[in-house]
Amino acid sequence: MTGGFNMKRIGFLALLSLCAGSALADKVVNIGFSGPLSGGAAAYGKDTLSGLQMAVDTLNKSGGIKVGNDKVTFKVVSLDDRYLPNETATNVKRLTGQDIQFIFVPHAGGIQAVQPLAIRDPEFLLVAYSSEPKILAANNPLTFMLPPRYDNYAQPFVATEMKTFGKKLALVGTSSAYGKQWADLIESEWKKQGGTVGRDNAVDYNTTVDFSAAVTKALSEKPDVLFIGGPSQPTALVIKAAREQGFKGGFIVMDQAKFEQMETVIPKNYLDGSVGVLPTRDFPGTQSFVVQYQRAYKKIPTSEAGLNYMGMNVLAKAMELAGTTSDPRKVRAQLDAAAKALPQSKTVYKVFGVTPQATWTPSS
Repeated sequence: MTGGFNMKRIGFLALLSLCAGSALADKVVNIGFSGPLSGGAAAYGKDTLSGLQMAVDTLNKSGGIKVGNDKVTFKVVSLDDRYLPNETATNVKRLTGQDIQFIFVPHAGGIQAVQPLAIRDPEFLLVAYSSEPKILAANNPLTFMLPPRYDNYAQPFVATEMKTFGKKLALVGTSSAYGKQWADLIESEWKKQGGTVGRDNAVDYNTTVDFSAAVTKALSEKPDVLFIGGPSQPTALVIKAAREQGFKGGFIVMDQAKFEQMETVIPKNYLDGSVGVLPTRDFPGTQSFVVQYQRAYKKIPTSEAGLNYMGMNVLAKAMELAGTTSDPRKVRAQLDAAAKALPQSKTVYKVFGVTPQATWTPSS
């Protein structure tokens, strides 16, 4: 009997050893984030961060992923850069100094400031939430761009507004680098289609509270259409100022501003005659994500949340396929296969895959 007891005890000790070994194989991978979490663009920054955080929470709740012999879960390390590219660079250096090799940045100025850093030692994969085409033109081997490039919008947006309202355009976009690039694109396309463009009345949407003066200057030229845009909330205030000053024309709205958010700030009819990006809730197949997001965050999800949610899930799948959480180049090489292998439960927008430049290949 004593011998039997000892055998059972040995078996029990062996089981404990196996459990301990399994626990030691658990690994937490930090995911960096640098974006505006204060100031005028704070709501925008928090929307992007919420999609990333929701993906991490969902992945962790399901037990994480398996990479080699490791069970991997994730933790988001977020820093506020106030929408300032120089602070983005400072934050990225802090994050890489903590051995973080996967970093999300949600604005063009910050992305372009840190792209050169991604390929220096220590290398990191930059997950870029901006539709600025220059991000892809840099041919950076460690960038993954999430939204569709915005130059695809110019021709149809201009054609729609010019046909509906007339040929005179005024510019009241945000004065950020991204806003200026958008304004240049729309101005060029507007002239290409036979219209005239007034002076640029760009204003800093991140710090301005009252847009009346900028709008007054723009309307003094009697435009048919206004180009506007920045974060949703201040963009809505620009529309409000224009309508309250009697403007009856149309708006070309930069893709950063979302109709589903603006209609919570101003009367919905103020948005009549506007052209911009389709709300996330109106895309086919997004209903499940919308319900989950609203349950978690008590607000309407935008593409900022949806694309960052998908981006994190694709990143996690790419780690599984690459068999590493520490080699950003190997992970980037698996992004296309990861996008194609992403289950329907983690897919918000339908995509064919990821291009060699590392941006989405849309399904339509």
